[in-house]
Amino acid sequence: MPVTLEDKLVVAISSRALFNLEEENRIFEAGDDAGYMRLQLERLDVPAQPGIAYSLVRKLLRFNDDGMQRVEVVILSRNDPVSGMRIFRSGVANGITLQRGVFTQGRPPFGYLRPLRAHLFLSVNAEDVREALRAGFPAARVLVESVHASDAYPNEVRIAFDGDAVLFSDEAERIFQAEGLDAFQQHESSHAEMPLPEGPFKPLLAALHRLQLASNPAMRIRTALVTARSAPAHERAIRTLMKWNIKVDEAMFLGGLPKGEFLREFEPDFFFDDQTGHVDAAARHVPAGHVASGISNER
Repeated sequence: MPVTLEDKLVVAISSRALFNLEEENRIFEAGDDAGYMRLQLERLDVPAQPGIAYSLVRKLLRFNDDGMQRVEVVILSRNDPVSGMRIFRSGVANGITLQRGVFTQGRPPFGYLRPLRAHLFLSVNAEDVREALRAGFPAARVLVESVHASDAYPNEVRIAFDGDAVLFSDEAERIFQAEGLDAFQQHESSHAEMPLPEGPFKPLLAALHRLQLASNPAMRIRTALVTARSAPAHERAIRTLMKWNIKVDEAMFLGGLPKGEFLREFEPDFFFDDQTGHVDAAARHVPAGHVASGISNER
């Protein structure tokens, strides 16, 4: 029987999103490709330290602990194959199982998301993330300046999502930006029973829902919708999730309040938002990623 990833949650992740390679990257960004490769080879037996998305990956892989392979994490990196050896060794040293990787030595790697059938792509490279989103894959630029995830919930994967332009389309956000809050509230109230179109991260939320239903009982997923919406616009968001037959564990309708402190209380392993201001503020409290989709990212 041929090997397939069809029945698994597939996360594709760049080396810098998973491990702290900022010192090495400064050499690469300076244009010294040979020096970068030499340093990685010299450090082949020096494990890279965990990066911003490490907690998310480590916990997701724990869904495989009972022998059922439910989650696959694939390194998808602009690194060279020599540096790839260090990445795999760093995985072993940090207690995570990495079996597959694609290393493109500087070329854009996002095209390989299609044969991987990835449910999520995490990278520090903004253009790779944009191209992945254009190709229809949930993708986010990892902010390497984010704080690391809390270790308070070792048996829960905690993920927080913004609503408009992330889980949902940016249909309502366009009305808000063009006509203001009153028009937005009126539109959402009058369309409360009409589900919002899908946003770029709906496939990931659905895949997480399936993983939860078929999961190892020792691990669970806890999700949160963290949105600037408030009543009465909250109803359309809730009804949309009901129409999708997907539940979130927590919903925060903040009406424009800063999200950072609420996220600090939720303590997610990762937070996804389309607006750079929200992401930058969240990164002071939790691991965060920018989803470059919707009207806020067209300027």
